[in-house]
Amino acid sequence: MIKYNNIIKSPIITEKASFLREKFNKYSLYVFVNVSKRQIKLAIESLFNVKVSSINVVRVKSKARRFKDVIGYEKQKKKVYFSLIAGQKLDIMSV
Repeated sequence: MIKYNNIIKSPIITEKASFLREKFNKYSLYVFVNVSKRQIKLAIESLFNVKVSSINVVRVKSKARRFKDVIGYEKQKKKVYFSLIAGQKLDIMSV
């Protein structure tokens, strides 16, 4: 069983993420690639004491990077966009 602390990597802090948070009450996080949507929802609800109304998961493909003559790849990432029930707020910087 995966512990809830080991599911969430970090919050996504970009212009798009702050726009979604202010306008639509949607938050975004990076999570580990091997976890399911259900595990992510349970982790968010138990760690932050909030209720998640909807959750969307996006897998980001790894990009090819070149250093001198060696071609390597970035690690694959998984983003989660979730919204809370009306009236609830989350301090994303406390993650």
